[in-house]
This record gives sequence, C-alpha cells and structure tokens, in this order.
Amino acid sequence: MSVRDLIPWGRDDGNRVPTLYRDDRHNPVFSLHRQVNRLFDDMVRSFDNLGWPPAFNGGWPKVEISETPGDIRVTAEIPGIEEKDLEILLDDNVLTLRGEKRAESEDKERQFSERYYGRFERRIPLGCEVERDRIDARFNNGVLTVVLPKSEKAQSQIKRIEIKH
Repeated sequence: MSVRDLIPWGRDDGNRVPTLYRDDRHNPVFSLHRQVNRLFDDMVRSFDNLGWPPAFNGGWPKVEISETPGDIRVTAEIPGIEEKDLEILLDDNVLTLRGEKRAESEDKERQFSERYYGRFERRIPLGCEVERDRIDARFNNGVLTVVLPKSEKAQSQIKRIEIKH
C-alpha cells in the first residue's frame, strides 16, 4: 500500500470522493488507523507473559524456579525435544538451557503451523553459589528438572531479619 492509496484527493478514477468522510470504511485516515491497530494487536498477541516474542528466546522453554534454604530447583517444559538435542551449562552462577527442536518431516504442503522449531537458549541467573559437583539434572517426558544445591557459603549468608513493632 502506498501513500497515494491512502490519500484519494486529486485522483480521477471515476469514483466520487466525498469532501466529508462520514463513513469510516472510506476514510483513509481511519483506514490507516485500523491497520496500524491490527498490526500492534497481532504483535502483542505473539508475546508471552514476559513481553518477549517466542522467537526471541524469552518465551521458550517455559520455566519454573523454586528455592529452599538448601537448593534451587529449575523445571523447564521442553516438549518434542530429545535428550541428545539438549545442553545444560553453568557458568558464573548462570544456568543456561540450550537446544534445538527439529521438525519431524519437511511437509511442503503444510499451510499453517503454530509449532515452534529451531534453536533456543534460556539463561537463568541463580544469584548465589552452587556446589557444581552435586548438580542433578533429569529429563523425563519433555520436562527437565535441574536441582542445584547451594554452597555452604551461600547457605551461611542467609540472615533472618526480625520485624520490629
């Protein structure tokens, strides 16, 4: 669509152009407004709860993080991926989940798909030191669970603060 299509003044295409637009369907400004709104609506619908589009590594895989005084547990839903296509790294107290989900087949006749294929990387800052030798990772039915035991130093830094009246 060009600017010329939006502004009908001065065109001699056989259609009478009203001087006052009472019908929103023929008003080029309202038409542009509707199209821009539609564009933003479509864009916002593609965002997950964190505000990142799924293709920008913030939306996939979905994770759940819980913490106890002794450890941090990270659970990630990664359906449709095989264990061999998954990599788990810990560097500078940042847990990285990395992998690739491949399409089962190359279907040339596919018209529409909402499934996600491709590489992903999710970085999760832990906020404390963990005992690297005792990390436990398990992958079962598309759910990855990583248990990261906190170091003695991290556990000793926890201080309960009394609330005064």
